[in-house]
Order: sequence, then C-alpha cells, then structure tokens
Amino acid sequence: MAKVAFLGLGVMGYPMAGHLKAKGHEVTVYNRSPEKAQKWVAQHGGASAPTPAQAAEGQEIVFACVGNDDDLRSVTTGEGGAFAAMGKGTVFVDHTTASANVARELDAAAQAAGFGFIDAPVSGGQAGAENGVLTVMCGGAPETYARVEPVIGSFARMCKLMGPAGSGQLTKMVNQICIAGLVQGLAEGIHFAKRAGLDVEAMLEVISKGAAGSWQMENRGKTMNADKFDFGFAVDWMRKDLGIVLDEARNNGARLPVTALVDQFYADVQKLGGGRWDTSSLLKRLEP
Repeated sequence: MAKVAFLGLGVMGYPMAGHLKAKGHEVTVYNRSPEKAQKWVAQHGGASAPTPAQAAEGQEIVFACVGNDDDLRSVTTGEGGAFAAMGKGTVFVDHTTASANVARELDAAAQAAGFGFIDAPVSGGQAGAENGVLTVMCGGAPETYARVEPVIGSFARMCKLMGPAGSGQLTKMVNQICIAGLVQGLAEGIHFAKRAGLDVEAMLEVISKGAAGSWQMENRGKTMNADKFDFGFAVDWMRKDLGIVLDEARNNGARLPVTALVDQFYADVQKLGGGRWDTSSLLKRLEP
C-alpha cells in the first residue's frame, strides 16, 4: 500500500481517488474548492490539504486530474504547487487530458528535481471512473512506470506504457480522433434511419452485431434515439481535447479533415446550448 495524494476532485478525480482509498492506500486530497475535498473526506476517510504542496508533502505518489494545461501548471509548478514539496524518488502521475508539450515540460522539471513524472490520460468517461474500469495511456520512463502501474490498477482495467514523456497524451489524442468520427457516423446513421422510417432500436440491434458495431453504438445508440444526452463526457471538454489534437496535427503535419469538421459540428452543438450535453449530442444538430 502506498501513501498518495490526489489533486483535483472533478467528475473523474473524485471517484478515482475513492478507489485508491478503497484499495487500502493512504490518500490525501486537494481540490480548488475546499468544500469538495471536505465532502470526499466525509465519504471516504483519508485527509485533505489546503494546497497542492501540502497535499504532496511526504507522499510516495501524487496523482492529478485537472482541467487543462494551465490548471496543470498551477497545481505543479505554480505558487503552492506540488513539485516544490515532492521528495527525491517520488512520482507525479498526471491523468489530465493535456498537451504533449506540457507533459514533456513537466517531465523535465521533475527530472531536474530528482523525482519521476508519468503522463497518464484516461478513457472511459465518468462511468469508467466510478466503476474503476478506466483505460490509462502512459508516457514516461519504464522504471518509473513500473512503480506506479499497480497503484493505477486501483481504478483501471487497462494500463499501458506507450513510450517516453508525452506518449500518453499523444495516444489520448488518437482516442479522441477516433471517437469524433465514430460518433458523427452514428449520428448520421440514426438520423438516416429515422427519415427512412426504420425501427431505430431494431436497426441498432442488428447492425451492432456486424462490422458497424462499436462501443459508441452499444452504449449511446439507444440514448441518442431517446434524445437523452446527459451521459458523461461533455461537448465543452471534447472541444478542448480536439483543440489539443488539431494543434498537435499542425505541428507534426498530420492531415485530419474529418476531425476538423467534427470539431466544427461540436461548435454548432455549443451554439444550440449543448455545451454540457455529452458527446453523442452530435445528433441534435441534425435534428434540432
């Protein structure tokens, strides 16, 4: 069992930290709004701290799951950030979906200070976090990864080292590229089926067992047909992620015409007032 801190108790971090405590690890939490941290402690036990640095002090592993690059810099190298309090030989594990550049930047800062850094974005959404079955894509040194993999297993069903620092974030970008295209295809398919007068549920049951089947179809097809879009990962966050993807593509020369188009379709959903709808709400711009 390890002594750990968890920084950021949003829809993902809150249950992830809970799984760590449930598996017997000693957990100290930090959240920007202290009321959330107090609620977590009341529910799970453990302790809370008023700053990232105080949460990180004396810990073997510090986890984070915050909003974006700037939030990540704030809790690591900003005033009261965790990096200033981390000891030699400890490890910082970042579950934020952020840029590969900030992962490399923080890895360099960690190495200079004598501790390890793993970028480890996750896939599986709120349900995956709550059920402890996330997929975790990691970047960093193999020996550092080997030390934290068993602890990450507290809330993951799949965890893999993808390469050096930044590789986890690059893999998450591929994940989001694939999701964007799949959801748009599913939205168009359901829209077409309705216009064609098909029984949509029967159609989904049939084609989900063939080559068109996907996680999105199995888990979002029926809810899309029912006009329900409150299942997890929000459009606002997907646009943030796709912005990171498109920035990276401009740097590496990748051509992503479908991703760029779907990003603009999500902008349309935001204009409809759907920024907090889940990503399957692409159907709404076809059937407002």
